Amino acid sequence: MTTSPRDTGTAGPSGGLMALWQRLSTFSPALSRFQTFVGITTGLISIGGVLVAVPGLFKTPPPEPTMGQIVAIVAEAKTEKAITDAKIEILTLQNALITTVTPNYFGKARHSLEEGPYRIRVSHPRYAAEVRQVQVVKGQTAEVHLRLRGGSSSPLDQAERVVREGVGLVKRIFQ
Repeated sequence: MTTSPRDTGTAGPSGGLMALWQRLSTFSPALSRFQTFVGITTGLISIGGVLVAVPGLFKTPPPEPTMGQIVAIVAEAKTEKAITDAKIEILTLQNALITTVTPNYFGKARHSLEEGPYRIRVSHPRYAAEVRQVQVVKGQTAEVHLRLRGGSSSPLDQAERVVREGVGLVKRIFQ
Protein backbone atom coordinates (compact mmCIF):
# COMPACT_ATOMS: atom_id res chain seq x y z
CA MET A 1 0.00 0.00 0.00
CA THR A 2 1.31 3.37 -0.86
CA THR A 3 1.02 6.22 1.48
CA SER A 4 0.24 9.61 0.14
CA PRO A 5 1.90 12.71 1.41
CA ARG A 6 -1.46 13.73 2.72
CA ASP A 7 -1.60 10.79 5.05
CA THR A 8 1.80 11.28 6.61
CA GLY A 9 2.06 14.97 6.43
CA THR A 10 5.81 14.80 5.95
CA ALA A 11 6.51 13.23 2.60
CA GLY A 12 7.35 15.47 -0.36
CA PRO A 13 7.26 19.22 -0.80
CA SER A 14 3.51 19.40 -1.08
CA GLY A 15 3.22 17.51 2.21
CA GLY A 16 4.93 20.39 4.06
CA LEU A 17 2.48 22.90 2.62
CA MET A 18 -0.43 20.77 3.64
CA ALA A 19 0.86 20.49 7.18
CA LEU A 20 1.25 24.27 7.31
CA TRP A 21 -2.28 24.70 5.94
CA GLN A 22 -3.66 22.36 8.60
CA ARG A 23 -1.91 24.31 11.35
CA LEU A 24 -3.18 27.64 10.01
CA SER A 25 -6.72 26.33 9.66
CA THR A 26 -6.76 25.68 13.40
CA PHE A 27 -6.29 29.45 13.87
CA SER A 28 -9.13 30.25 11.53
CA PRO A 29 -11.76 30.79 14.25
CA ALA A 30 -9.40 33.12 16.14
CA LEU A 31 -8.55 34.97 12.94
CA SER A 32 -12.21 35.46 12.01
CA ARG A 33 -12.91 36.83 15.52
CA PHE A 34 -10.04 39.27 15.14
CA GLN A 35 -11.26 40.32 11.70
CA THR A 36 -14.75 40.84 13.12
CA PHE A 37 -13.38 42.95 15.98
CA VAL A 38 -11.32 45.10 13.59
CA GLY A 39 -14.29 45.53 11.24
CA ILE A 40 -16.70 46.57 13.99
CA THR A 41 -14.14 48.94 15.54
CA THR A 42 -13.44 50.54 12.17
CA GLY A 43 -17.16 50.93 11.52
CA LEU A 44 -17.75 52.56 14.92
CA ILE A 45 -14.86 54.98 14.38
CA SER A 46 -16.23 55.88 10.96
CA ILE A 47 -19.73 56.46 12.33
CA GLY A 48 -18.29 58.52 15.18
CA GLY A 49 -16.35 60.67 12.71
CA VAL A 50 -19.50 61.31 10.71
CA LEU A 51 -21.47 62.22 13.84
CA VAL A 52 -18.78 64.72 14.81
CA ALA A 53 -18.49 66.24 11.32
CA VAL A 54 -22.14 66.37 10.27
CA PRO A 55 -23.39 68.85 12.89
CA GLY A 56 -20.84 71.34 11.55
CA LEU A 57 -22.43 71.08 8.12
CA PHE A 58 -25.83 72.20 9.35
CA LYS A 59 -24.68 75.08 11.55
CA THR A 60 -25.71 78.51 10.48
CA PRO A 61 -22.77 80.79 9.81
CA PRO A 62 -21.97 83.23 12.60
CA PRO A 63 -23.79 86.52 12.28
CA GLU A 64 -21.97 89.28 10.49
CA PRO A 65 -20.31 91.57 12.99
CA THR A 66 -22.18 94.81 13.61
CA MET A 67 -19.42 96.51 15.53
CA GLY A 68 -15.88 97.60 14.77
CA GLN A 69 -13.04 98.42 17.10
CA ILE A 70 -10.78 101.36 17.76
CA VAL A 71 -7.30 100.74 19.09
CA ALA A 72 -5.59 103.91 20.29
CA ILE A 73 -1.84 103.66 20.85
CA VAL A 74 -0.46 106.52 22.93
CA ALA A 75 3.27 107.23 23.10
CA GLU A 76 5.64 110.11 23.73
CA ALA A 77 6.71 111.71 20.45
CA LYS A 78 10.45 111.99 21.18
CA THR A 79 11.15 108.68 22.90
CA GLU A 80 8.20 106.63 21.60
CA LYS A 81 7.77 105.39 25.16
CA ALA A 82 4.22 104.24 25.99
CA ILE A 83 2.11 106.65 28.02
CA THR A 84 -0.09 104.64 30.34
CA ASP A 85 -1.88 107.34 32.33
CA ALA A 86 -3.33 109.40 29.49
CA LYS A 87 -7.03 110.12 29.21
CA ILE A 88 -8.51 108.90 25.90
CA GLU A 89 -11.94 110.22 25.03
CA ILE A 90 -13.99 108.81 22.18
CA LEU A 91 -16.36 111.44 20.81
CA THR A 92 -18.88 111.82 18.02
CA LEU A 93 -18.15 114.38 15.32
CA GLN A 94 -20.39 116.81 17.26
CA ASN A 95 -18.08 116.41 20.31
CA ALA A 96 -20.56 114.33 22.31
CA LEU A 97 -18.59 112.08 24.65
CA ILE A 98 -19.22 108.37 24.07
CA THR A 99 -16.70 106.92 26.51
CA THR A 100 -13.38 107.49 28.21
CA VAL A 101 -10.73 104.77 28.25
CA THR A 102 -7.23 104.51 29.66
CA PRO A 103 -4.31 102.79 27.96
CA ASN A 104 -2.79 99.59 29.31
CA TYR A 105 0.88 99.05 30.19
CA PHE A 106 1.81 99.14 26.50
CA GLY A 107 -0.04 102.41 25.82
CA LYS A 108 -2.92 100.67 24.01
CA ALA A 109 -6.62 101.16 24.62
CA ARG A 110 -9.31 99.18 22.79
CA HIS A 111 -13.03 99.84 22.51
CA SER A 112 -15.84 98.38 20.35
CA LEU A 113 -18.12 100.85 18.55
CA GLU A 114 -20.86 100.94 15.97
CA GLU A 115 -19.79 101.70 12.42
CA GLY A 116 -19.26 105.40 11.70
CA PRO A 117 -16.94 108.39 12.10
CA TYR A 118 -15.52 109.29 15.51
CA ARG A 119 -13.02 111.64 17.08
CA ILE A 120 -10.32 110.54 19.49
CA ARG A 121 -9.02 113.10 21.95
CA VAL A 122 -6.02 112.26 24.14
CA SER A 123 -4.97 114.49 26.99
CA HIS A 124 -2.35 114.34 29.70
CA PRO A 125 -1.18 117.04 32.14
CA ARG A 126 2.44 116.88 30.92
CA TYR A 127 1.69 116.84 27.18
CA ALA A 128 -0.21 118.83 24.60
CA ALA A 129 -3.58 117.28 23.70
CA GLU A 130 -3.98 115.42 20.41
CA VAL A 131 -7.19 114.96 18.41
CA ARG A 132 -7.70 112.53 15.53
CA GLN A 133 -10.67 111.61 13.41
CA VAL A 134 -11.21 107.92 12.67
CA GLN A 135 -13.70 105.89 10.65
CA VAL A 136 -14.88 102.65 12.26
CA VAL A 137 -15.93 99.87 9.89
CA LYS A 138 -17.90 96.88 11.19
CA GLY A 139 -15.82 93.76 11.62
CA GLN A 140 -12.54 95.69 11.37
CA THR A 141 -10.12 97.36 13.74
CA ALA A 142 -9.10 100.99 13.25
CA GLU A 143 -5.68 101.63 14.76
CA VAL A 144 -4.80 105.21 15.71
CA HIS A 145 -1.26 106.17 16.74
CA LEU A 146 -1.14 109.25 18.92
CA ARG A 147 2.28 110.81 19.64
CA LEU A 148 2.08 113.32 22.46
CA ARG A 149 4.59 116.14 22.45
CA GLY A 150 6.20 117.24 25.68
CA GLY A 151 5.17 120.38 27.47
CA SER A 152 1.72 121.82 27.66
CA SER A 153 0.35 123.92 24.90
CA SER A 154 0.06 127.68 25.35
CA PRO A 155 -2.23 128.99 28.11
CA LEU A 156 -4.57 130.25 25.42
CA ASP A 157 -4.88 126.75 23.93
CA GLN A 158 -5.48 125.29 27.39
CA ALA A 159 -8.20 127.87 28.10
CA GLU A 160 -9.84 127.11 24.75
CA ARG A 161 -9.80 123.39 25.51
CA VAL A 162 -11.35 123.91 28.95
CA VAL A 163 -14.11 126.12 27.50
CA ARG A 164 -14.75 123.58 24.72
CA GLU A 165 -14.99 120.73 27.26
CA GLY A 166 -17.31 122.83 29.46
CA VAL A 167 -19.59 123.66 26.53
CA GLY A 168 -19.62 119.99 25.52
CA LEU A 169 -20.57 119.00 29.08
CA VAL A 170 -23.42 121.53 29.17
CA LYS A 171 -24.68 120.25 25.80
CA ARG A 172 -24.66 116.66 27.08
CA ILE A 173 -26.61 117.64 30.20
CA PHE A 174 -29.40 119.28 28.19
CA GLN A 175 -29.68 116.55 25.55
